[in-house]
Amino acid sequence: MANLSQPEATDLAAGSATQNPPPPPQQQQNGHFDDHQDFSLSPITLQKLPHLSEYVQDLQPARSNPLDRNPFFCPSDGFYITSTDIVLRHTVCRLSPSGTLDSPSHHVAYIRAGPRKNIFFDPSTTKAAIVTCGGLCPGMNTVIRELVVGLWDIYGVRQIFGIKAGYRGFYSTPPIELSPKRVHNWHMRGGTVLGTSRGGFDLKKIVDAIQNHGFNQVYIIGGDGTMRGAVKIFEEVQRRKLRVGVTGIPKTVDNDVGIIDRSFGFQTAVEMAQQAIHAAHVEAESAVNGIGLVKLMGRSTGHITLHATLSSRDVDCCLIPETEFYLEGKGGLFEFLEQRLKDRGHAVVVVAEGAGQDLIPRTKDQEEGRDESGNRVFLDVGAWLKSELKKWWDRGHPNELFTVKYIDPTYMIRAVTANATDNLYCTLVAHSAIHGVMAGFTGFVTGPINGNHAYIPLIDVAQAKNEVNTKDHKWEWVRSVTNQPDFAKP
Repeated sequence: MANLSQPEATDLAAGSATQNPPPPPQQQQNGHFDDHQDFSLSPITLQKLPHLSEYVQDLQPARSNPLDRNPFFCPSDGFYITSTDIVLRHTVCRLSPSGTLDSPSHHVAYIRAGPRKNIFFDPSTTKAAIVTCGGLCPGMNTVIRELVVGLWDIYGVRQIFGIKAGYRGFYSTPPIELSPKRVHNWHMRGGTVLGTSRGGFDLKKIVDAIQNHGFNQVYIIGGDGTMRGAVKIFEEVQRRKLRVGVTGIPKTVDNDVGIIDRSFGFQTAVEMAQQAIHAAHVEAESAVNGIGLVKLMGRSTGHITLHATLSSRDVDCCLIPETEFYLEGKGGLFEFLEQRLKDRGHAVVVVAEGAGQDLIPRTKDQEEGRDESGNRVFLDVGAWLKSELKKWWDRGHPNELFTVKYIDPTYMIRAVTANATDNLYCTLVAHSAIHGVMAGFTGFVTGPINGNHAYIPLIDVAQAKNEVNTKDHKWEWVRSVTNQPDFAKP
C-alpha cells in the first residue's frame, strides 16, 4: 500500500475479480472473450508523491485535521482519504489472450485527492501565496476565490496573499492580502483580478521572495509552461530544504495539459466557440456561395475545435494541428468546398490556430520568432486561409458571387466568466489542492482522472501532452459529422 517513506513507486497487489483465483479465461473460436468471463488484475504501480517529511528536518508533527471540529462537516467513517485510496490512470483496458492487461501503462495509479485525518501545517502560522500566470482562461478568478475561502473557512488560515502579474510579481510587486470578503464576487468576473503575464521567470528571485515573505504554501495557477516553472520552484525549495508546500493548478483553455481529464475553462470555451460557429453559419447560409470561416484557440491541440464541431453540427470541415491538410488538387480542401457549395450553397470551416502553420509562407524573422514564454510565434491561419480561398475562387469562378466571412473569437472565448460546470470544477480543484498541501504533500498537481480527483507529481504533468488522438472514435465521429476528406495525399 502507499507509504510516504517508500523511495520509489509502489506496487499494489490487486485482488482478482472473484474471491477464489479465477481459472484461465476461455477464448471463443473467433479469438474473443465472453463478456462474463473471469480475469485477474495485474499489480498496480502507484505513483509516488513528494512529501515535506522527506527533506524538512524541523517539520511540525502531524496534528488532527480542524475539520474534526468544524460544525459544517462533521466527518463520519470514510470521510477522510487514506493512503490506500487510489485513482487508476486507465479504466478501459484490453485483455491479452492470457487474460492479463495488455499494456503495463494501464497499471498506473495516483493518490486520491481529498482531506486527510492528519495535517502538517498549523493554520495559525500558515502563510499562503496564490499566483496566476500565462494567458487568460475562464474560471481563474473562481479558483482564486475558492482557494481563499477554502483556506479561511475550512482550515482557519488567516494569512493569504495574492501575487500580482504572474511569476515576476514575486520579486517586483508587494503581495496583496486576501480574505473571503475581498474575493466575495470574483467568480463573477472574467480574467484574473490578480493580473497575469508571460515570462518574468527568475528562479532565484522567486524562491528568495518566497523565503523572505515567509510563505509556506504556494499555489500556482497556469498552463503547461507555468507548470514547468513550478517544477523548478519545487526543486529549488526542496534543495534549500524549505518547509514550503508547492502545488500547481493546471489552467489551459486549449485543454492540452496531459494526464488529467480536462482543465478548467475548457467547457466554457467550447460553449462560447459554438456561438461563433453559429454566427458564421448564419452569415454563410445568407450569402450566395458563402463560406463561414472561424479560427479557434489551439496552438498544439485541437480539442476546442473538435468539441465545438461535434456540439454545433453546422461545421463542414474541422482543421486541427494534429492532422495535416492541403488546399489544391484531388482530395484537397478546395475540391471539397467546391462540391459543398454546389450541393448546399454554403459551407462552414473551423480551424484551430495551430493548424496549417507549415503551409503559410514565412520570412526568416518569422521563422525565428518566439514569444515571452519561448513558444514559436504562430501566423494567423484564419487570415491566410481567407486570402487563399478568395484567390482560389477568383481563378476558377471570376464572374460568380463569393463571400468569406472570417470570425476570430479568440479573446471573447478566454475572457468570459466560467459557466456553471467549470465553476463547480474550479471549486473542487481548489479545495483538493488545499487538502493536499495541508497534508504535507508538495510538488503535485490536482485534477480529475476518470472523473475522480487525484494528486499527480508536478513533473509528470509538466512533461505530458494531451493531443487529439486522430485514430480514436471521437475523431472518426468528427469525420462522420462533417464528411470531410482525410487529406491523405495520393
